[in-house]
Amino acid sequence: MPALRTIALSLAFAAASTVAVADANADYLAANAKKPGVTTTASGLQYRVVKSGGHGIKPRRTDCVSVYYKGTFTDGRTFDESHGTPVAFPVNRVIPGWTEALQLMRTGDEFELAIPSDLAYGPTGTPGGPIPPNTPLVFDVTLLKVAPVKDGHCPF
Repeated sequence: MPALRTIALSLAFAAASTVAVADANADYLAANAKKPGVTTTASGLQYRVVKSGGHGIKPRRTDCVSVYYKGTFTDGRTFDESHGTPVAFPVNRVIPGWTEALQLMRTGDEFELAIPSDLAYGPTGTPGGPIPPNTPLVFDVTLLKVAPVKDGHCPF
């Protein structure tokens, strides 16, 4: 019986921890949504225009983009960044929150994104990687270039 009690306590602790993390994530997104300049889309993506690039090109789902970015957890810890080196990829080959946000941007725009976990890596996180399950993410993204995909690859 002591082993069953230990297992039951472990499961109860894990469930309580999961609820506490989910509450903290929901609290962050609720507070962020109230900040000046933050827009929340129908999907739950939150974005704030840090800098407008004016009348640049808006990417489509099927385009390639080149960006600078920095990804952080809601507590500000950085998990990934481009370090001032442009990164190129097809718009439709990233997490859903990025795909949606990029199509709202124009070249030259800089956005701050708050991406709920269901538009990021969801309940799996990045197994073996830095992002735990059910984690909302924050990104600073600057859209540099937009171009059509050529022969299945980005032209830059």
